[in-house]
Amino acid sequence: MVENRIDPEENQAETPQVSNLDKSSVEVIEAEMVRMHQSAAQEVTADEVALQQSAALDVAAAEVSAHEAALGLVNARNVEMTNSVAGIVRADNVNVRGQAGVVLAETVNLENTYAGLVAGGHIRGERIEALIMLGNRVEGNVQAVVDTRGALIAGMVGGLLTGIVLLIGRLVFGRRS
Repeated sequence: MVENRIDPEENQAETPQVSNLDKSSVEVIEAEMVRMHQSAAQEVTADEVALQQSAALDVAAAEVSAHEAALGLVNARNVEMTNSVAGIVRADNVNVRGQAGVVLAETVNLENTYAGLVAGGHIRGERIEALIMLGNRVEGNVQAVVDTRGALIAGMVGGLLTGIVLLIGRLVFGRRS
């Protein structure tokens, strides 16, 4: 099955300027601005996306705003999430109040957030709980299972132990002539 898509750069006349979804479900939506309320979409491409009590699997936009929403993969310049959940967020600036699996951004602001991996140039926030946090500058009340220093130490210890095990294995089970 071949899916016909409209490229927004090629044909501006056929791309809707604003798409409002209310209690709807769509596979692919492309517009300059997308507003979703109690809706679901598999793929959203727009300059600006606003989700309220909605879900989207793949979002590509300049600006993303989500309130009580579930997001899979987000690629954007700026992301604002409130009481929302995201799998992976890649952006220049990210503000999260909720949960996120992976956050990759230059500037990360987290408030009352649970995250798996947070990596950024500048991370700040209040009540952040993360499994792994990597950042040049981290400010605020942060609880990380593995921080940048811990990751380096774990890598060195893991490499050292692997080397010792391989050396012992070679000595014990090495080739005999």
